[in-house]
Amino acid sequence: MLQNPKRYTITAALPYTNGPIHIGHLAGVYVPSDIYSRYLRLQGRDVLFVCGSDEHGVAISMKAKKEGVTPQEIIDKYDGIIRKSFSDFGISFDNYSRTSAKIHHDTASEFFRTLYDKGDFIEEVTEQLYDAKADQFLADRFVVGTCPRCGNEEAYGDQCENCGSTLNATDLINPKSTITGETPIMKSTKHWFLPLDRYEDFLKEWILVGHKNDWKPNVYGQVKSWIDGGLEPRAVTRDLDWGIDVPVEGAEGKKLYVWFDAPIGYISSSKEWAAREGKDWEPYWKDQDTKLVHFIGKDNIVFHCIIFPAMLKAEGSYILPDNVPANEFLNLEGNKLSTSKNWAVWLHEYLEEFPNQQDVLRYALTSNAPETKDNDFTWKDFQARNNNELVAIFGNFINRVVVLTNKYYEGIVPTPNEFSEVDEATLSELKAYPAVISSSIERYRFREALSELMNVARLGNKYLADEEPWKMIKTDPARVQTQMYVALQIAAALSSLCEPFLPFTATKLSRILKIEEKIDWKTVADNSDLIPAGHQIGGPEFSGELLFAKIEDEEIQKQIDKLEATKTANKDEIASASADESFLAMPQKELIQFDDFAKMDLRVGTILEAEKMPKANKLLILKIDTGIDVRTIVSGIAESFSPEEIIGKRVTVLVNLAPRNLRGVESQGMILMTNNAAGKLVFVNPDADDVGNGETIN
Repeated sequence: MLQNPKRYTITAALPYTNGPIHIGHLAGVYVPSDIYSRYLRLQGRDVLFVCGSDEHGVAISMKAKKEGVTPQEIIDKYDGIIRKSFSDFGISFDNYSRTSAKIHHDTASEFFRTLYDKGDFIEEVTEQLYDAKADQFLADRFVVGTCPRCGNEEAYGDQCENCGSTLNATDLINPKSTITGETPIMKSTKHWFLPLDRYEDFLKEWILVGHKNDWKPNVYGQVKSWIDGGLEPRAVTRDLDWGIDVPVEGAEGKKLYVWFDAPIGYISSSKEWAAREGKDWEPYWKDQDTKLVHFIGKDNIVFHCIIFPAMLKAEGSYILPDNVPANEFLNLEGNKLSTSKNWAVWLHEYLEEFPNQQDVLRYALTSNAPETKDNDFTWKDFQARNNNELVAIFGNFINRVVVLTNKYYEGIVPTPNEFSEVDEATLSELKAYPAVISSSIERYRFREALSELMNVARLGNKYLADEEPWKMIKTDPARVQTQMYVALQIAAALSSLCEPFLPFTATKLSRILKIEEKIDWKTVADNSDLIPAGHQIGGPEFSGELLFAKIEDEEIQKQIDKLEATKTANKDEIASASADESFLAMPQKELIQFDDFAKMDLRVGTILEAEKMPKANKLLILKIDTGIDVRTIVSGIAESFSPEEIIGKRVTVLVNLAPRNLRGVESQGMILMTNNAAGKLVFVNPDADDVGNGETIN
C-alpha cells in the first residue's frame, strides 16, 4: 500500500455501449469512484480520473445483429446516452474516451506489438467452434449450451451465470450458435495466448502476500481462488469482424480480444487527456510514486487483478494497481437487475421523473452500497432515506440556520461573544470530522463515510435543539449571537464535507451561504472561523428554500407500478412465446439408447440442511438424505431459493454422478430442476406422500 503518493490515477470500469446506464452501474462503480476522486481533489492531491466507452465487446455485435444495424450505429447511440447520464449525475471524469478512437487503436496495437516482439505470447493453432451456416467462427457469447459443471442448459461460451464457473466455448455440452441455432463444428484457427501460468509466482507474491491485509475480502478471496486453481494461457485474439486488428503478419481477419484491449482503454484515455491539457501522461502510469486504483464490479475482478496486471508486468514499464476495491451487485426490488428484461432504473428516465434530484439517488445508492455483499434497492427505502435523513436531518438543520440568521441578523453572520463549554466542545467535534470521514474514504468504506457526514448534520441539529436560540433570543440576545455563529460554522463545514457525496447539494448550499471559494477539508479541521462574522449569506429569498424536497407516496407508487408492469410484460412475453407453435423452449437432444438412461441412478431424497456457499452468490451447500446415505450436494439455486425455505423439501437426486469439487466442497450428485413459464426454477420431485427416500426413479 503506497504511502503519501505524489499523484493518483483512478479508473472506472469502461461501460459497454450496448445499452444505457442503470442504478446498478452507478452504485457498483461510478459513484464510489467519483466520491474518491472528489475527496482527493479537496485534499489538494494531483488526480487523474479516467473512463471511456467499451465499444469492441461481442455484446456490441450481438446488439447490432439483433437490431439490424451496424456496430458503429450502436456505439454512437449509446455512447451519447451514457455520456449524458454521467454528466447529469456529476461523475467528475477528467477524461471520458472511446475504445473506437484512433488513439486507443494505436495504443492497444502498440501494447500488443511490444509483448509480441518480446516473445511473451504463445502462438497456437487450436480447434474452435465454427458456424458453417453463418460462415464464421463463434466468439464465446455467440455460443450457448449445457454447463459441464452444474448442468445449466443456457450457459454462455465464456461463463455459466448459474454456477459462476468460467468456461471455454469448447467446454459446453450440446453447444448451439446463437446466430443461426445450428450446432457448430470444430475448425482449426491460429491465435495468440498470454501465458498466465508464467505469472503465478509473481501474482502470489504481489497479491496473496503483499495485499493480504489491505484488499477487500471479496476481492482477495476471488483472486486467491483463481490462483489456487492454477492459471492457464488465455487467448488475446479472436476471429471477429468488429474490433482492433491484430497488428502482425498472418493475423488477417483477426481482432484483439476485448478483455485485452478494454483495460488498455484506461491508458489511451489518459493519453487523450494529456494531449488536450498539454501534460505528460507517463508519470500517471509509470512513476512508482503514483497510486493506481481500479473501481470495478465483482464480475471484472479477475480481469483487473490477474490478467491486466500480468499484461502490465509483461510490458515491464507500468506500475501495478495499489487497490481494486470492487463492489458486489445491486438488485432491484428483490430481483437481479436485467437489461434484457428491462428490470432496471435507467438514469436518464430517473431524471425525467425526479428532476434535479441527482443527489437523492447518489445518497440512497451510497448508503445502501453493495460494498461487501449484494444489496437490494427498493423504492420504499429510497423514499425513507430522502424523507427521514436528507430532509429531516440535513435539510432541516440548514433551513433552521438560514431562516434564523435572516430573521435575527438580516442574513449577516453575527459576531460571537464568549464561547461556553458546549460551544467549544461542538466546534472541537466539528474539527474532528474531516479526519474521521477521510479515514473511511481512504479505506474505501463509502457507506461509513456518508454516515459520518450525516453525523455532522446531526451535530448541528442537536446543538440547536439543546441551545434553543428561538427561546434565548427573548432573554439573552448576546448569547444567541454566539449560538448562531457556531451553527453557521457547522453549515459552512457541511458545504465542503458533503461535496464528494452530494456535489449538487454542495453547490446549492454554497450559493445559499454565499461562499464563493470552496473550503478545503484542512481548513475545516484547523479553523473555527469558516464563515466569518460580518459575512452576508443569502437573504430572505433563500429563507424557506429547501435543500431537499419530501417525496410523496404517490411518486413512489408510480415507480412500483412501473416495475410491476415490466414484470407482467415479461410474463406475457414468455407465455406468448410458449403458445407460439414455432417456439421450442429447448430442442430435443440427440437420441440415446435405453442402456444410456439405465446408467443413471435417480433417487428420491429430502433436503436436511442448506447453507450459502461463502463468497458465492449462486451456490447453496445442501445435505440430502438419499435413502442410501446423507450426502453433500452443491447446487446453483441460491438466487431462487433461500436456505430456510427448502429445508425438508423432497427432491429428485442423480446419485451416481461423478463427484466434483466446487470451491473446495465436494459435490456428490445433482438435484433435478426445471423452469416454469415465468423463468423461475422449480424442483422436479415426487408428488405422492408415501414415496420414501431412496426409492428409485426409472
